[in-house]
Amino acid sequence: MTETQLLLLLLPIVIIELVLIVFALRDLLRPDRRVRGDNKLMWGIIIVIFGYIGPILYFVIGREPE
Repeated sequence: MTETQLLLLLLPIVIIELVLIVFALRDLLRPDRRVRGDNKLMWGIIIVIFGYIGPILYFVIGREPE
């Protein structure tokens, strides 16, 4: 597999990860958003540090219902 093929294979994965992170952070920073533990900083760190898993955890268990 050449470097170009590898790049073309990984590029969609990286784009999806970045989109997930941006959407999760955008939702987290809404002023009316409530999160579990009332600690938005902790959830922001989880979203950024843990790549795919962080935003998924935030959307599944981090957000409190409105």
